[in-house]
Amino acid sequence: MMAFPPQSCVHVLPPKSIQMWEPNHNTMHGSSQSPRNYRVHDSQQMVWVLTGNTLTAVPASNNVKPVILSLIACRDTEFQDVKKGNLVFLGIKNRNLCFCCVEMEGKPTLQLKEVDIMNLYKERKAQKAFLFYHGIEGSTSVFQSVLYPGWFIATSSIERQTIILTHQRGKLVNTNFYIESEK
Repeated sequence: MMAFPPQSCVHVLPPKSIQMWEPNHNTMHGSSQSPRNYRVHDSQQMVWVLTGNTLTAVPASNNVKPVILSLIACRDTEFQDVKKGNLVFLGIKNRNLCFCCVEMEGKPTLQLKEVDIMNLYKERKAQKAFLFYHGIEGSTSVFQSVLYPGWFIATSSIERQTIILTHQRGKLVNTNFYIESEK
């Protein structure tokens, strides 16, 4: 079995202060807007799990409790690119953890930050590091970083590896995911 090369890890970082969208300026969506929640797996039936502060992919089974992905559209259209997909924020349901892209050691890295996805949604101006393009490829979804174009959320084909950002699609990683609405 070939070892998976070291990649960027998903770390949980403390929250930063956030400038909020004021309710009386909310003209794009009603205040009842809320994230949609999805179960996620890749073509090898790997699901996402949170162990401590690390998000990894493991084989789906009755003994595994996968995280539920929360997704909500971004109201700020500055970075919208319809060719790449819908502009969204991603988080972990019921955890106040959101996906964020940062540079570490000269490389784009996927992290989880302690922030409520609704706080990101309510911001007057979106923080680019938290934005992803949600694209559809056939029956699968892809999530491309807005801050780092061409870098996608990915899982390894080897179980228990950290979920990463990659620019090498179709190599040793999976960047296409099946998402199923949580009922």
